[in-house]
Amino acid sequence: MKTIKNICCIGAGYVGGPTMSVIASKCPEITVNVVDINQARIDLWNHEDLDKLPVYEPGLKEVVGEARGKNLFFSTDVDKAIHDADMIFISVNTPTKTYGKGKGQAADLKYIELCARNIAKVAVDDKIVVEKSTLPVRTAQALKSILDNTGNGVHFEILSNPEFLAEGTAIEDLLDADRILIGGAETPSGQAAKDALSWVYEHWLPKERILQTNVWSSELSKLVANAFLAQRVSSINSISALCERTDANVAEVSRAIGYDSRIGSRFLNSSVGFGGSCFQKDILNLVYIAKSFGLQEVADYWEQVVIMNDYQKRRFADNIISTLYNTVSGKKIAFYGWAFKKDTNDTRESAAIYVADALLEENANIVVYDPKVTKERVFADLEYLGNKSREELEQLVTVVNDPMEAAKEAHAIAILTEWDEFKTYDWQKIHDSMLKPAFVFDGRRILDHETMEAIGFKFYKIGQSSKK
Repeated sequence: MKTIKNICCIGAGYVGGPTMSVIASKCPEITVNVVDINQARIDLWNHEDLDKLPVYEPGLKEVVGEARGKNLFFSTDVDKAIHDADMIFISVNTPTKTYGKGKGQAADLKYIELCARNIAKVAVDDKIVVEKSTLPVRTAQALKSILDNTGNGVHFEILSNPEFLAEGTAIEDLLDADRILIGGAETPSGQAAKDALSWVYEHWLPKERILQTNVWSSELSKLVANAFLAQRVSSINSISALCERTDANVAEVSRAIGYDSRIGSRFLNSSVGFGGSCFQKDILNLVYIAKSFGLQEVADYWEQVVIMNDYQKRRFADNIISTLYNTVSGKKIAFYGWAFKKDTNDTRESAAIYVADALLEENANIVVYDPKVTKERVFADLEYLGNKSREELEQLVTVVNDPMEAAKEAHAIAILTEWDEFKTYDWQKIHDSMLKPAFVFDGRRILDHETMEAIGFKFYKIGQSSKK
């Protein structure tokens, strides 16, 4: 088995940075180089103030602080890192295509292909190349074709090693993973490559948690795992709409079915909808693959999970508008939370973006407070939708660093992220500062109905009728 002494990871984002930091801390004899063409991002990974890291994850700064400068390095010198590495992880962005065939469903592989061509150009000795990005099935085949046909005659083994990290608990998920999946060719050299990657993870994880498969099974397992989890969220959210009409309480329904050992309780918390970089993207990828093989009914089934998620976000925005006497024009709506979930600064596919967009269509004035998301990120998210210019957005949207300032003289507060700190606020003081009647729309079900109504709020909680 080839001994791995030097690992390179192309892509210093939410997956590459934390994963490589943990590998470096657990494998002190391996040199780990994380490279990215984004100089600003690399500068933040190297910043002496660990609170300035570009990714916020509980526990990450401690792991980076322990290994950085010893065997963990961040740089923009991609070619040198490729040249020196025995094993190369590709962890670049694979967004859903916004153009051409497969628009809105297929994954855009242009960054992956650029990576492969760069590796082929630079490599002068045999390499193990590991797909770490979320990729559609059969990407490994495309990678191998590019590497074998454009390279310098060196041998490449392609492995699929999908990540199963939940943002907010990524370090914990890495240190105590349910399973590590390694897919590779079913050849002697493919087996040796799988064993080499397994050896890296065996530094801290028991061997029985490291599953080896063929490449296709590994790639598909990632999409299917996320599709199943998202399906549970959309399923309970569909029931939340029914609960609001029937005076049932979605929390009680969720608890009742969660006690069934065949179902279990996880991913049954109703909310304003799922977000993040993976769920929607992976389901749409699954839909596209099913369609491309002529499996229309399979595609329709999984697409419904995304349709239900979009409905939940739209329903939340519509409820705000109808409750505020069918007009939010010129009204100040405070958003508590912009990240797609607590304990991360990632906003990709966050429900807040789409709820804000719907309210901005009605000319609401939105004031955003999130403990970890920057003003630049909020505006970039809204600009990306393309429905309003930057100038229009700057007239309608304000980002503040103080939740009290966000609430002052607001008509309503919408809770879009389940940050723990929101539960600890002095809600009486917030109520006193707002216009009356003061409305709170709890899209994350984190506040108590009776307490909020006792303070004087008109309180609406997803999955419960306004009668409680």
